[in-house]
Amino acid sequence: MQGAALNSQKYKEYPEYKDSGIEWLHEVPSHWKTIPVGRCYRRLKRTGFENEELLSVYRDYGVIPKSSRDDNNNKPSDNLSPYQLVCKNNLVMNKMKAWQGSIAISKYRGIVSPAYFVYEPLNYTESLVYPEYVHYLLRHPIYITQYLSRSKGIRVNQWDLDPEEFQGIELLLPEKDEQIRIIRFLDHETAKIDTLIASQEQLIALLKEKRQAIISHAVTKGLKPATIMKDSGVEWLGEVPEHWKRKPMNYLIAHTVDNRGRTPTVIGHGIPMVEVSQVAGQGYYTSDNYTKFITKESYKQFVRSDIKEDDILFVTVGATFGKTCLVPASPKFFIAQNLVGFRCASDVNAKYLMLLLSSNIFKEAIGATNKSSTIDNVKVSDLIKTKMVVPPLNEQIEISNYVLTMAQQFELLILKTEEIIQLAKERKTALISAAVTGKIDVRDWIVQG
Repeated sequence: MQGAALNSQKYKEYPEYKDSGIEWLHEVPSHWKTIPVGRCYRRLKRTGFENEELLSVYRDYGVIPKSSRDDNNNKPSDNLSPYQLVCKNNLVMNKMKAWQGSIAISKYRGIVSPAYFVYEPLNYTESLVYPEYVHYLLRHPIYITQYLSRSKGIRVNQWDLDPEEFQGIELLLPEKDEQIRIIRFLDHETAKIDTLIASQEQLIALLKEKRQAIISHAVTKGLKPATIMKDSGVEWLGEVPEHWKRKPMNYLIAHTVDNRGRTPTVIGHGIPMVEVSQVAGQGYYTSDNYTKFITKESYKQFVRSDIKEDDILFVTVGATFGKTCLVPASPKFFIAQNLVGFRCASDVNAKYLMLLLSSNIFKEAIGATNKSSTIDNVKVSDLIKTKMVVPPLNEQIEISNYVLTMAQQFELLILKTEEIIQLAKERKTALISAAVTGKIDVRDWIVQG
């Protein structure tokens, strides 16, 4: 069990356990008790507070101001009067996503969607529970499993947790002073883990930045420091090798393939559709996770020509703009919207062009050449007019081989760092789980050092 894994390091178990009497809670420390949610919290609905700050419930972050995240694209209603008031220490739940972990105790005052459930502690609850403890407990996987089993609905995205079902779930509670000790322990130990995770995430960002810098430098300056340089005449490009030629992208591209800006009816089998998510960037697309298909008839109707081996797929919009990959030998497929395929001219190396298209310097070139375009919305017709400098074919091959070798090394470092982050997250989850379910005893814990 998770607690046992932690025991082997430095944590002890409670001296005595008992059967909780609740099948899904199993054994618990002998002095802990269980109380139904409904005996600690009551549901309420306070509306008419449209001037309060908008809040959202996140699976990973709990209740936070909606403005603090830039990845929440759910547009609030123009009329906020039906939105519900949330006060500090209120319990907030997205009833349709509780089974995903969208439930938390709020540290903020604000308003939430009418579709949420809001609960306030009963008058005597303060003597029974410490809010931070309940926050951790209700987000524990064993509780989330209960939300899942008690939710009802026809479709997954319409599963709904009934208030009465939720209020019948038992809270596993030690005495309040012990809850406080548990939270102090978790706050200290998880903060150390969070610091490690943040440092590793910064390292990944630096590695990606360095990788992009190597690509941009190689495709605009070459690999030989002793090369005679000349002024490119372009401010953002600076000096370039003297023998390189400045050309618009349409001289490097022999053929363009797209889906005419439309997507046909999707079916469960047939000709596979490649989507933006399958373009890994500076490599091959992942062909093992096709989820959408179209008919042969639709393919003939929507496709001007086939995508072929060594064509380049390019993401044209959104946060992943500029991601590229080479097409390996594969059956015919259809490319979804926001993707375009490029076929190289005879004197252009496909790997080199892929790297050029994915470079930061190319994004700068788009902005400088196409004043009416933005990175979030670049027309293919504008994209292929963008001017770049290009070396002879043999040098393109040399550059692409070097850069891809370096990129693989960076990718390995990034993958290893991501593994460290994942292990740290698992460690954090295990620690929280063990503490709030009584698998480890931290009553005598003191800060070391």
